[in-house]
Amino acid sequence: MAKWGQGDPRWIVEERADATNVNNWHWTERNATGWSKNLLESILVDLMIEGELGTCKTTKVIEITGDASANNRKGKLFFFYEFVIKIKWSGHTITDPDTKCTGTIEVVNLSDEYDLDNVDIVVETKKTTKEAYVLKDLVIKRGIPLVKEQLAIYLKKLKEEFSQGMVLPRQNSSNPSENVVNTKPVATLPVQVPAVKSSNHGYKIATKKLTLSEEFKTTCDDLYFTLTNPERVKAFTDNTAIVEPYKGGKFSLFNGNIHGQYVILEQNKKIVQKWRLKGWPDGMFTILNRLLSLPYRPLLRGNNGVTGTRRPDTT
Repeated sequence: MAKWGQGDPRWIVEERADATNVNNWHWTERNATGWSKNLLESILVDLMIEGELGTCKTTKVIEITGDASANNRKGKLFFFYEFVIKIKWSGHTITDPDTKCTGTIEVVNLSDEYDLDNVDIVVETKKTTKEAYVLKDLVIKRGIPLVKEQLAIYLKKLKEEFSQGMVLPRQNSSNPSENVVNTKPVATLPVQVPAVKSSNHGYKIATKKLTLSEEFKTTCDDLYFTLTNPERVKAFTDNTAIVEPYKGGKFSLFNGNIHGQYVILEQNKKIVQKWRLKGWPDGMFTILNRLLSLPYRPLLRGNNGVTGTRRPDTT
């Protein structure tokens, strides 16, 4: 048995002005979902995204799913939140201000488990024209940082609003530091990404030329459309995909594990891409040359510059 005056202070009942939750020991929770959705809807609309080639604007928050709460345990605050947010954008290019293009911005994983830098945001466009992809690129480069700035404002206001009244003061407490709470989100373990060696090794990497032939029971124009249309590529790969089918446009498949750039596009005839796997050395690409022949004839795929050790991965 502990001596008089040496007991664990957590178990000592003291007089409190509210007579509840002694030493803030018990878990208390406040629902912040409704407040969060209202605030997010107000700060994510009417964002102007301007560039040299065009102007875009967020016009509507289409949908917000998820929840948020503030929690007190042992005198410390923890904020739990998880949202998926879909926003509509509209814009036009400088060269063609009368033609409107629309699309969406989707915040996939706004969560206390991730820092804002690691939140995934996907930008889509409804049209497949060159102007639409120019505006999509503008939203990716300048719109995503703007959306993340607004999300940072939301998180700051969430902690300010729901910190009040969560940790109850002790009677006759004159030291404000006694009621300071930990408003830092739940820590996440750092992800260790293995360093990728530069391709400037000082020696030559052995490569091989790989040629494959595939036959599709369809026409060249339909096959070309399937290989260059973002929605069809998503369905074909059963995964997220970024497809910008114009010269210099980017593509990304399977969460960025395959990515590169379009080099040549000949309608219904040829698709040439700079193509690489995520784990390849920096700056190393293979040239993927797809030749589309007459209906019911093979599609030829030629990869020039595939590393000998990675040939199975490219097929």
